[in-house]
Amino acid sequence: MIKLGEIQELIVVKQVDFGVYLAAEESEEKVLLPIKQVPQGIRIGDKISVFIYRDSKDRMIATTNQPKITLGKVGLLKVSQVGKIGAFLDWGLEKDLFLPFREQTKRVKEGEECLTALYIDKSNRLCATMKVYPYLSKEGSFQKDDRVQGRIYEISQDFGAFVAVEDVYSGLIPVKEMYGSLEVGDLVTARITAVKEDGKLDLSIREKAWIQIEKDAEKILAMIESYDGVLPFNDKASPETIKRQLQMSKNEFKRAVGSLLKAGKISITEKSIRLK
Repeated sequence: MIKLGEIQELIVVKQVDFGVYLAAEESEEKVLLPIKQVPQGIRIGDKISVFIYRDSKDRMIATTNQPKITLGKVGLLKVSQVGKIGAFLDWGLEKDLFLPFREQTKRVKEGEECLTALYIDKSNRLCATMKVYPYLSKEGSFQKDDRVQGRIYEISQDFGAFVAVEDVYSGLIPVKEMYGSLEVGDLVTARITAVKEDGKLDLSIREKAWIQIEKDAEKILAMIESYDGVLPFNDKASPETIKRQLQMSKNEFKRAVGSLLKAGKISITEKSIRLK
């Protein structure tokens, strides 16, 4: 059986002026390898490794060129063009790969790179999707507190930021760990806070509490200095105000403020925090 979207070894069964026809063992189905792709000296009965896709006329065709992704796999591809119904990606073959708007987790632009997976659509054509969650691996050898890098590929207001760790493994920054401005396509460095039973990774872009307190304290001091030494709210401010101003939770803010107070660097008034 000839498998669309995959690299496979096929047998040369017929030679013609414009190329050779290939088939799988014990199969009558044939696919053309165009003459410009045919290695010199190849003969009927020889085996050759090829990738199967569809040409501009939607005909199944073989190529000896290596695509950047294959069926069910994930890869980082560059947007070569954006059209009326979607974008087209450079995946190393003559015909660009189609990325429909409905498969985009954000609108992509020409020249940028996006993490995508290769799938077969309802019309039996190869397409790309940025919804790579089902295609990511859960079989990494990670442990809690490991530091990893990953790419955000989707953001959910309910669950958080979905991350492809090393562009391969399934990770999530839960909503409670989302600080600052996170967007689809961002590369993040994170700490693994949990390895789930199914292999999925929970991530945090913040350090452990005792390390983070020092960093948060420095950030608060810089903020106070930017307000000429008087921050116009204290540790009783709303969680929304604290997160908007400093990208940290109220508990983290209070811990850092407590550390600064203990060190004698600040004083707290009824409505503000002041440098000493």
